[in-house]
Amino acid sequence: MLRLSVPFFACLLAFTMTSNSFADDHECALNFKTKTIDGETVDLEDYEGKVVLVVNVASECGLTPQYKGLQAMYDKYKDKGFVVLAFPCNQFGSQEPGSEAEIKQFCSTKYQVNFPMFSKVDVNGDSAAPIYKYLTSKDVKPVGSGDISWNFEKFLIDRDGQLIHRFSPRTTPSDAELVKAVEAELGKG
Repeated sequence: MLRLSVPFFACLLAFTMTSNSFADDHECALNFKTKTIDGETVDLEDYEGKVVLVVNVASECGLTPQYKGLQAMYDKYKDKGFVVLAFPCNQFGSQEPGSEAEIKQFCSTKYQVNFPMFSKVDVNGDSAAPIYKYLTSKDVKPVGSGDISWNFEKFLIDRDGQLIHRFSPRTTPSDAELVKAVEAELGKG
């Protein structure tokens, strides 16, 4: 009978965790697949090489006018390698009750949104979308880690797919700190 020591199992476990763990497989914040607002499956890795702002959005929130600023930011920087990825969410005050088609129509007609939008997701709890489980697990400035507090929380990801900043919902797209962070990352490209 073959006897294996505790240190052998510890080494095997350490090897397995470092070579096949969820965190290792998803080292990049964009190593996820998701559905667009039109229902097509996309690989978020397609956005590697860009500076990415991930935002959970809602159509009936007091912060909804931020769509205008997000679109302006996207228009200003998209040719330099910047993109906004919007994820509608109904977890905060049921402020995103519509279907994907209704959300898309609202955003395109009221705010002329043409940056990528995705299917409605949960951002907190057991049913949170995998990208949000990853993003909220990371301790980045200025907000830190933990649950999303409200609609329009923002995550900034660099060109290498690394999460580098997290901004509160009340941080507008024109906020000096957010703009400075985006411009600094764009300047590295």
